Amino acid sequence: MIKRVTVKTIRSMKEKGEKIVSLTAYDASFARVIDEQGVDVILVGDSLGMVIQGHDSTVPVSVDDIIYHAKSVVPQTKRALVMADLPFMSYTNPHQAIKNAARLMQEGQAHIVKLEGGEAQLDTVRHMTRHGVPVCAHLGLTPQTVHKLGGYRVQGRDEVIAKQMLADALALQDAGADAVVLECVPVDLAEKLTQELEIPTIGIGAGRVCDGQVLVLQDMIGISSLAPKFTANFLQEGRNIPEAIAAYVKDVREGHFPTDEQCFF
Repeated sequence: MIKRVTVKTIRSMKEKGEKIVSLTAYDASFARVIDEQGVDVILVGDSLGMVIQGHDSTVPVSVDDIIYHAKSVVPQTKRALVMADLPFMSYTNPHQAIKNAARLMQEGQAHIVKLEGGEAQLDTVRHMTRHGVPVCAHLGLTPQTVHKLGGYRVQGRDEVIAKQMLADALALQDAGADAVVLECVPVDLAEKLTQELEIPTIGIGAGRVCDGQVLVLQDMIGISSLAPKFTANFLQEGRNIPEAIAAYVKDVREGHFPTDEQCFF
């Protein structure tokens, strides 16, 4: 019998020094293949707004959109922990957040929800975790606030911002967060965060020192219109899609991905 990955599983993986592998999925076919290749965490991300819906940001994505795609993904999985994004403006206060998180878990069948932001989300994270909702935080480049940030930029090179990010991460952990995604963060800061935190760090453009890695599926098979620096095309070298996913899993597990070329310093 295949055992489902849980938040306790990924916490244990961090403690043992085992890398956590994550990929996005938005439909049944890819979800099945990704699960079969041993990916630990499948993210039904609001990145679907860009790679599925064709928008230039994640902002237009709705809770209903995430639920629709999560409902397509979860039934096809036997092992992976399925994480669903709370999209833009769906968690402006604890009451709204827990209402929408409940929808993602009940209607979408997700196992854990993810939200962006630091200090401003502490009350929300506390409220959700007190009521049994597993939560993954997201720090660094937060795509839902791309218009406020002024574009897709590396976050944490400034010492003040780096200190605040560390403080936010520790506070989110204390509030009950089960993991944290670090996006577009310099390697040295990601390493410090990974060392300081007891919960797993999952990097995307944050170096190989993180406890795990996540990529957008369309980026890692080379079909995105504009692939970011931190990704790689695993569909090269004559591989088919299952082989490409298996190669990604292997490279993350063995610490070969990301390379220095895919990191920020």
